[in-house]
Amino acid sequence: MTGPRQVRPDASSRTTLGKAADENFPVAPFFLPRAWRDDLMAVYGYARLVDDIGDGDLAPGGADARHLGLTPEDGEDRVALLDAFEADLRRVFDGTPHHPLLRALQPTVRRCGLTPEPFLGLIAANRQDQLVRRYETYDDLLAYCELSANPVGRLVLAITGTDTPERIRRSDEICTALQIVEHLQDVAEDLGNDRIYLPAEDLKRFHVTEDDLARPTAGASVRALIAFEAERARELLYAGIPLVGSVHGRLRLLLTGFTAGGLAALDAITAAGFDVLPGPPGPTKPSLMRQAGAVLLRARREG
Repeated sequence: MTGPRQVRPDASSRTTLGKAADENFPVAPFFLPRAWRDDLMAVYGYARLVDDIGDGDLAPGGADARHLGLTPEDGEDRVALLDAFEADLRRVFDGTPHHPLLRALQPTVRRCGLTPEPFLGLIAANRQDQLVRRYETYDDLLAYCELSANPVGRLVLAITGTDTPERIRRSDEICTALQIVEHLQDVAEDLGNDRIYLPAEDLKRFHVTEDDLARPTAGASVRALIAFEAERARELLYAGIPLVGSVHGRLRLLLTGFTAGGLAALDAITAAGFDVLPGPPGPTKPSLMRQAGAVLLRARREG
């Protein structure tokens, strides 16, 4: 009898899963137990697909829309796609979902006892992206990260059976930081999509205009703003490091990789002189390894 785990991803799903290689951190590294890797990739596939729907970045051909019961033409409507995707997500918990990536997620949900809330949070974040293009304050941005990033860390802890209130709090700090780092890398791309995730209050503080963000390279005021936001993200990553020290074995290595990936990306932003406008500065392997060692040392010291 063939179970849900044997669902073969179609071409659009393979495209979605293939984006794992482009992340700042390893999504499901080889050293993890096979069951964890399968579960993490199932959650990644879900999270990546939600973001791709929200960004209008689905694989061509309309396969994702058809899986969700829509025509390819309907698939141009991101809100309609998100609504259909939410309906299919709910089938993960009480029926049989239609989309291959959701069918692949169902065994993970059942085995790990996952609840709908973190998955719904990611959909809510992408709905918000269709309506909210600017964030007035840093607290407004943190509230967005509570939907767009923090659910992923909570799912990782739930999959590995290590979720406690204190670990969730530390995980939220790391995930929020990783989201902010991604926003800093993607300032130019986001602006091209008429989105600015840099808080308006900070733009005013550093005398940065939207026209400044549209230039091919950053001036002194933009660089100062990016340096300020990068330091905020770095402090959040450091605050979350006790999470790494609170777990053991392969999970410690995984969480080290997540945290070091964010720090290495910040190294790349710093090395670029905080000029993120020509394109996203990416972490290098030597920087990632160096930061991984630093995270482990700090985790042991603070644990």
